[in-house]
Amino acid sequence: MKDQFYGKKDIEKAAKMYALKPEIMKAFLDADAKVFAEGSLDKKTKELIAVACAHVTRCPYCIEGHVKGAKKAGATDEQIAEAIFVSITMSAGASMAHSCIAMEALE
Repeated sequence: MKDQFYGKKDIEKAAKMYALKPEIMKAFLDADAKVFAEGSLDKKTKELIAVACAHVTRCPYCIEGHVKGAKKAGATDEQIAEAIFVSITMSAGASMAHSCIAMEALE
């Protein structure tokens, strides 16, 4: 086993998933394309949401891809940073909510 995960080139191994289950991978890629297409929300807004979500889910490939996507869609560095701070607050909020479980366990 490798000493680290998430090498820059490791994402290329997802191609094996396509080879094993092409119909499912195609459905995933099609849905992704539809979700990020212009709609009620513009592409920049969708990418900023994705930047925040990628930080909450802690996916390094998504972080890199959606930060680049947000920049390409016209987001400023300040907007990207603000989206990341939203995710930081949301992550902290989840920890605070779950602290109630710990406090109940103390009773």
